Amino acid sequence: MDKANKVQLFQKQEVRTHWDEENEKWYFSVIDIVQILSESKDVKQYIKKMRSRNPELNFNWGTICTPLEMIAADGKKRKIQAADTEGILRIIQSIPSKKAEPFKLWLAKVGAERIEETEDPELAFDRAMETYLAKGYSKEWINQRLKSIEVRKELTDEWQTRGMKKGLEYAILTNELTKAWAGKDIKEYKKLKGLKKENLRDNMSNLELVLNMLAEASTTEISKEKEPKGLASNKDIARKGGNASKQARLEIEKQTGKSIVTGKNADKLLGKSGYKKLESSNEDE
Repeated sequence: MDKANKVQLFQKQEVRTHWDEENEKWYFSVIDIVQILSESKDVKQYIKKMRSRNPELNFNWGTICTPLEMIAADGKKRKIQAADTEGILRIIQSIPSKKAEPFKLWLAKVGAERIEETEDPELAFDRAMETYLAKGYSKEWINQRLKSIEVRKELTDEWQTRGMKKGLEYAILTNELTKAWAGKDIKEYKKLKGLKKENLRDNMSNLELVLNMLAEASTTEISKEKEPKGLASNKDIARKGGNASKQARLEIEKQTGKSIVTGKNADKLLGKSGYKKLESSNEDE
């Protein structure tokens, strides 16, 4: 997930958020929040009824809500209804829920944490650690995951230097890099793991994360040396970086007799027995 878009947890339930750098404020997915507070099985229908019951809310809906790109249910970025803290507070007034007051406190906490993280970036990593621990990941895996975020940032900074555009071109290059080292593009990789909107890296084993980092770090270094221009040249560099990691993957698989790229996702990796134990299992998917 990019820097602006982030999934945050309220009582272990996911809320998609977007940080508006220019105006320095959070936007929250309306449908996520209404789902959590109402516990409705048909949240879209609930929102329609909520608006019909509250003429003032319905009249101001277009002002309260802003369409912003976030990760949709199909895993693709789509524009969904979002609102800032003030807008969300207006919406939840129309939802009778025992979670309303705790949620208001959570909104305030999210805003305060962003200010603190701007002043001390290490806090962002500490909170990411807490979020992953709450989901059940091991500290060993989390350390790898946080390192992968740093490596990814270095790569996207390099792509930006080479004139690549955030969004589509980054996605194209990531796809080339992934296919080179893993033998599968992003779509195929996610299908293998049974993923839709979930983050692929959050569903990788330690070795998968390490090899993905190697591919990205290699691409960054090769790009710095070759200074490619244009999408085609950058795609070639991405493939070269991915191929460097591919060689490591093939050698490890040769020595262990096991496939590194598997269908194990977070649910299977975490399991009841714990992530670390399952990762070392002989089960080969």
